[in-house]
Amino acid sequence: MASMSGFFFKTQPQIHSFPKTQKAHFTTSLKLPSLKKTRPTTRISSGLIDPDGGKLVELIVKESERDLKKAQVGNLPQIKLSKVDVEWVHVLSEGWASPLKGFMRESEFLQTLHFNSIRLDDGSLVNMSLPIVLAVDDAQKNLIAGSGSVGLLDSGGNPIAILNNIEIYKHNKEERIARTWGTTAPGLPYVEEAIKNSGNWLLGGDLEVIEPIKYHDGLDRFRLSPAELREEFTRRNADAVFAFQLRNPVHNGHALLMTDTRRRLLDMGYKNPVLLLHPLGGYTKADDVPLTWRMRQHEKVLEDGVLDPENTVVSIFPSPMHYAGPTEVQWHAKARINAGANFYIVGRDPAGMGHPLEKRDLYDADHGKKVLSMAPGLERLNILPFKVAAYDKTQGKMAFFDPSRAEDFIFISGTKMRTLAKNKESPPDGFMCPGGWKVLVDYYDSLSLSETGKVPEPVPV
Repeated sequence: MASMSGFFFKTQPQIHSFPKTQKAHFTTSLKLPSLKKTRPTTRISSGLIDPDGGKLVELIVKESERDLKKAQVGNLPQIKLSKVDVEWVHVLSEGWASPLKGFMRESEFLQTLHFNSIRLDDGSLVNMSLPIVLAVDDAQKNLIAGSGSVGLLDSGGNPIAILNNIEIYKHNKEERIARTWGTTAPGLPYVEEAIKNSGNWLLGGDLEVIEPIKYHDGLDRFRLSPAELREEFTRRNADAVFAFQLRNPVHNGHALLMTDTRRRLLDMGYKNPVLLLHPLGGYTKADDVPLTWRMRQHEKVLEDGVLDPENTVVSIFPSPMHYAGPTEVQWHAKARINAGANFYIVGRDPAGMGHPLEKRDLYDADHGKKVLSMAPGLERLNILPFKVAAYDKTQGKMAFFDPSRAEDFIFISGTKMRTLAKNKESPPDGFMCPGGWKVLVDYYDSLSLSETGKVPEPVPV
């Protein structure tokens, strides 16, 4: 993935962009789709949007204090965290959930569940739609009872954080699940992974994270914090940042949307809009393409010139995925505010999934973008809904769907795409760049070659 290093290397003093590449052929003749106005006005500004609460919350202790904090953990009651818990520590430590300063206390948890927002001391509201909580069982509760602080360890027993001024309160799982997903049907991926077998108590408090969270998977240099992203956008003189959240491979319909969005921003008067291409890097369900393979696929999209590296920043968003539809998409949008984005692209059924028991979508496909346009605490964010893209047989490329000639379009669903890749069949020319498609085929081929059932990872980047 050497070519992607041009987007951002944490270890480099200067960030260098890819050289300019030829624009993808399908972007030049498309008609600009109209957008439904979701905010009364759009302000043209040369500065980045302020973080929620006015200040980015960063919870990693100074390097000079790390040995002291590690020693302090040894003298405290200790809780071993799950992989998903560590991902949430990562999210909190870098300020994606600003102004949260740690795992939610009960008042924050209840406001999140019932209002999708938290009221600050000055009376203002910030959006907060997903509970960011730490569950403990009865034995752990008894272990830490009476203590004001607790040490947090990773699965290997390494100290990663201290939680101070702790508060323990009841974990009503049924209420949490019902309010977050709108159903308590069995089979919700995140529930099965992180809630169903978790403890009956929640532990809130203020976090001190000892060191930046690292995964040592060859991708840490792409995990940019909100502060690092803001620094990069400033270096590029961005006067608008538009974020695109994804957890799937990029096809040419996505690219159509992103390039067309930039053109619209230029038409609105912005001089240098920059795209934040922001794949989700935390927990995803078993049948999603793993992060390492997705990053390889994104690399090929950039190599083939489908997106322009001069105005694109690729980074990994560390949050776990809930598949909670309109509730979760608010979290995805809110977190990007803290990274400096003032525009957020939203499409059909964002953060959605199929119903776990019935043959239908769990959420209405249009509710995500409608909720974003009304959500409390997101008024400063410009929501950019887009029309559905499909494969236009008459033009041999992805285009915005025209219902007046519906017979000319083919909808290639994620299921269809996966089936083609598994069977080593090619999609229609113009659906995905050839290099990106080959990565997808190689991934599914690796699954069939595995005798143990374990997904083999590609060569480390």
